[in-house]
Amino acid sequence: MSAGDVRSDRKLLLIMGSVTLLLVVCVCVIAPAAAKEDTRPTTYNTDGAGAKAAFLTLQGLGRNVQRWERPTNEIDSVDASRTTLVLAEPIVDAEQTKDVAKELKAFLEGGGRVLLAGGDGALLPEGETGPPSLFQKGLCETTPEGPGSLASAGRVEISERARWVAEGPRIRVEQRCGKDAVVVRYPVGKGEAVWWSSSTPLSNAGLKTDADLKLLLASVGDGRTVLFNEYLHTEHGEFNPTKGLPLVWLAVQAVLLFVLLVLSFSRRKGPLRLPVVLPRSSPLEFAESMGDLYAKAGATGAATAAAERRLLRMLQREAGVARATVEQGPQALGEALQARLGGDWSRLVKHLSEAAAVAETQLAPRSALALVRALAEDEAEVRAALKPRVVELIGG
Repeated sequence: MSAGDVRSDRKLLLIMGSVTLLLVVCVCVIAPAAAKEDTRPTTYNTDGAGAKAAFLTLQGLGRNVQRWERPTNEIDSVDASRTTLVLAEPIVDAEQTKDVAKELKAFLEGGGRVLLAGGDGALLPEGETGPPSLFQKGLCETTPEGPGSLASAGRVEISERARWVAEGPRIRVEQRCGKDAVVVRYPVGKGEAVWWSSSTPLSNAGLKTDADLKLLLASVGDGRTVLFNEYLHTEHGEFNPTKGLPLVWLAVQAVLLFVLLVLSFSRRKGPLRLPVVLPRSSPLEFAESMGDLYAKAGATGAATAAAERRLLRMLQREAGVARATVEQGPQALGEALQARLGGDWSRLVKHLSEAAAVAETQLAPRSALALVRALAEDEAEVRAALKPRVVELIGG
């Protein structure tokens, strides 16, 4: 390469750097501020706090889902016995609370179902909420309580913005954050009221696990028309996802980037050659190598410990067994499963006890393999027992 070519490349590099720096300065100084994220849990909102994902998911599951954009005093125009009204963090003035509560009570007594996610409990009959007992930063992973359909959804993540404080023989607490009740349901006349501490499980950012979806399905019920109330939000009408975006500046930046790419084009210098391809062992060879290493080390305990952890994790996430129960040992797990699912779980208790004892004793490879298979069969047996519960959960 000649000295002239080197100077030319340096000059081109300096020009490119100067143009890039000028572009960054112009964007930072002149470009308008980005629009704030919409925090309303409406079915038009595509931001993280919106409920459009829940709306589309229920539609995809074949549910009759609609938007209700009329005052609540017109809710008597629908068939309450076949309708679920969803109010996601509604905005209700103090002067309107009594009127809205009266209208919701009439709807519930007629056989309607109301899901109040993140609203004041005073909107529901006999409802009362208060501030959380402890300040929670971020999300709280709930603990299911009881055999109810909402508890059977498993552990969900929810923002604890309030706690249910009303008590009564009909009120059933289904989920807790620590000692605070965050998911509650109870009958009102011919209908049923459901209250969540916040709308996090049905938000676009929160509706991402099976437990969140199960909780939503169990809350809205089966065979009902689901109405998402849009009237009790600050704005109405179609949400524009491009509102507030600096489209002109985005176009200008795209053009300048294209020009920069054109200016950065140069001749290829030096010979071309194919990249070096490093040989890799097949996945089967890797599995065989790892098996040989475990066999040489006699690490049967690692295999049984992995199977034990997988079974315990499934019991917490899918069967809704509390962490405290898991920490109490196999016997407590067996009693919890018998109370929740019925049946005899003595084999599962026996296998978990044997797996816990492996850490102190060294099993032969055949015995370890038999124990791993037994734990896998226990996991399949629990899932088979959970299927009727899932059908009950979806059935409302």
